[in-house]
Amino acid sequence: MTPTGLSTNVSATAKRKVLISGAGVSGPALAYWLHRSGCAVTVVEKAGALRDGGYPIDVRGTATEVVRRMGILPQLQDAQVGSRRCTFLNADGSEAASLTPRAVAGGVEGQDLEVRRGDLAAILHAVVRDDVEFLFDDSIDTLDQSGQGVDVAFRGGQRRTFDLVVGADGVHSHTRGSLFGPEERFHRYLGHCFAIFTMPNAFGLSREVMVWNTPGRAAALYAVGDDEDLHAFLTFHRPEPPVDALRDPDAQRDLVAAAFAGAGWEVPGMVDAMRDADDLFFDTAGQIRMPRWSSGRVALVGDAAYAPSFLTGQGTSLALVGAYMLANALAVNRDHTAAFAAYERDTRGFTAVNQALADNGAATLLPTTARALEQRNAMLRGLVTMPSATARPAHSALALPGFAPLL
Repeated sequence: MTPTGLSTNVSATAKRKVLISGAGVSGPALAYWLHRSGCAVTVVEKAGALRDGGYPIDVRGTATEVVRRMGILPQLQDAQVGSRRCTFLNADGSEAASLTPRAVAGGVEGQDLEVRRGDLAAILHAVVRDDVEFLFDDSIDTLDQSGQGVDVAFRGGQRRTFDLVVGADGVHSHTRGSLFGPEERFHRYLGHCFAIFTMPNAFGLSREVMVWNTPGRAAALYAVGDDEDLHAFLTFHRPEPPVDALRDPDAQRDLVAAAFAGAGWEVPGMVDAMRDADDLFFDTAGQIRMPRWSSGRVALVGDAAYAPSFLTGQGTSLALVGAYMLANALAVNRDHTAAFAAYERDTRGFTAVNQALADNGAATLLPTTARALEQRNAMLRGLVTMPSATARPAHSALALPGFAPLL
């Protein structure tokens, strides 16, 4: 599991103590690389255990090289979902186009990875659990940088001091809020809301995606395995974010049901399943865009700093690449101020070009007019006859530096 391309090391006088908030994707990935560079790492996670299950995610381009250097590429290859077909449907349920998922996403067969989010989280945790301290069912309450380090008060009651703290706690990051202020300062709403939940596979679907569209609305059924529950998506256009519904599950269900009133195909059954689902996740499609990703001894990584939205399909890849780049910057630069500046300088361009993919993603998944939907379907039918064979340039827009561990 030794990383390739080692470069000149920077000597260290003592182990840095680093606290990471969040045990999703970027947190454990960052913990791996920080441990490799000689840091003493603690990861705090508000959930009581790793979150298993979850919808499938993609690892593409530069991020594939990150997991290769971590030594977990073979495990991820073994865990691949391997979706075979993505079928787009008209309003009446008839087929508009059917093609390979990679043709839609701009991926490359044999190089990109599609795995369950829970499988990726478990593999990342397994590779670091013996070397890193994990604190589950706890979270950061307050941060105080007035001393020589970061004094952290945990919600569980303990108080500890760390040299550095990293927020890897997602798009609604508590760490970001405590340092930089309310989320609305940095959140770019993309004009869509979505609901994700599971429902029984009564359709005989297997390793495929079915996407139904009318202008401004999409309903998708995602079959991972042969006999497993389906991942259901209900996504709709809304000019302004439904602020009042974001913390009210009943209001969310009512909002989604109203948006899909009168819909055809299997959508009425999906709405009924959403009403009964115990795993409903509702949110807006949005991005986090910040002028800087650090303040003092605290930095942000992954969705907390530069969430690209599900419309890009690049959230997981940005999390993995960002974790590598932050850890490498800290390994090269003993001074954290210089390290954070290097991390941002060398990573910001990659995040920007991948966030820009949201416009294409919205055009493919959620055309908002009848004309745009007709144009989208024509484009998809063109891909059936002339499938894309190359990845989107944004996926591999960053060449990873050789990792430089501290000794």
